[in-house]
Formats: sequence, structure tokens, C-alpha cells
Amino acid sequence: MSEADHIHPVRDTIERLENLGNEDTITLGMMIEAFGPTSFVPALMVPAILVVSPLSGIPLFSTICGLSIALIALQMVFARRFVWLPRVLLKRRVHRARLQSALRRMHGLADRLDRIARDRFRVLVYPPGNRLPQAMCVVSGGSMPLLELVPFSSSILGMAVLSCSVAFIARDGLFVFLGAGFMALGALIPAYVLTTIGS
Repeated sequence: MSEADHIHPVRDTIERLENLGNEDTITLGMMIEAFGPTSFVPALMVPAILVVSPLSGIPLFSTICGLSIALIALQMVFARRFVWLPRVLLKRRVHRARLQSALRRMHGLADRLDRIARDRFRVLVYPPGNRLPQAMCVVSGGSMPLLELVPFSSSILGMAVLSCSVAFIARDGLFVFLGAGFMALGALIPAYVLTTIGS
């Protein structure tokens, strides 16, 4: 596959978010709507990118992103045709300047992920195998509200979801294994914190 033919799903998503409108504040709904109501994978990737970015330090931001991820992934499991999220999530706002600053810091990670994406292990990204990464995203997103106060855990789970999103777009099942690794790491952090507190 030549460089010209190589897809750049993460970088393309970030650049589209950076170019959203001219408003001072951007809502999660605006970000998701930019990709269309049937674009489940980009809709899944948006909150994953946001929770991996420095924006995850905003109180309750990881919870909003996690619930969005869990709901979108659950709809993928049940093969819904259109993305739906409750208004309370869609109305979540972030200042445009802060969003763009956080996204600029994601360019390096985006380029690294896009560079290694290839067509591999397709059994994990086509039915019925794709149910596994979809379920992984449901679990990762649903766990974020529970781990709001545990440093880095939500961002690590966000990387798991981002990896699965790249797997879906690039048809690269290797990213499913990468996502599983991030999930395992995300589970170790709260376990370590609880053990430390208990001792």
C-alpha cells in the first residue's frame, strides 16, 4: 500500500474536529453530527480522542465521554442504523480554543497510529468477530464514570476505544489486540491504587 493510498483515520478525524464552525464553544453533538447520523465508527472515535486528550482533566468530562462511548458501542452491537445519544450528553460544551489546543497535542499520536494501520486479522473487524471489539468499547466506556477519580485510567481506556476504532476503519484486527492491552493496563491502575490504600 502506497503512502497516497494509506488512510489516516485518526488524523482525519482530528482535523475535522479542529475545523468545526466558528462558535466560541463546541458541543459534543456538533462534533458527532459533523460525521453524519449513520457514521458509528467516527462517532465512537470522537469521544475516545477527547478523553485521551488533555481535556480529560476537566471534571466529569471523562464521565460524559465514557457514557457516550458505551451508548454508541452498544448501538453498534445491536446494529442500529442511526447514532443516538441523549440530549444531556450532546449538549456538553467545551471552549473552541481549548478544544483546538488539546487536539493539536494529539497530532503526533494520530500520525503514529495511522502509520502502523494495515489490513490484518480481518476476522476481528467483520461479523461476527467484530462483536468482540464492540463489546470491549462498551465495557471501556461504561467503566470510565467509575474511574473518574483514578488518575490516567480513563485516558488509558480511551486508548483502548481509539484502538478499536482504528481497527474498524483500517480493517486492522491487530488494533483489537492493542485495545485489549490498554484495557488490561487500565484495570491494573485502580487495582494498584486500591492495594496501596489498603496497605
